[in-house]
Amino acid sequence: MCQIIKLNRVIEITALARSTIYQYVAEKRFPAPIKIGERSSGWILSEVENWLSDRISERDQGQNNE
Repeated sequence: MCQIIKLNRVIEITALARSTIYQYVAEKRFPAPIKIGERSSGWILSEVENWLSDRISERDQGQNNE
């Protein structure tokens, strides 16, 4: 079972601005939201967490190259 989170929680988890999240989604650099109602959408928590883990891994790999 996956957990769906709303935009405010995505902002809280990632520390990204709303506009940045949507820009990254458009650029396919961030998980896209899913439609959960006629006028409602949300993100799958595990996808957001995986995206964040990837950023941490990129940082750590960059530190190993220095």
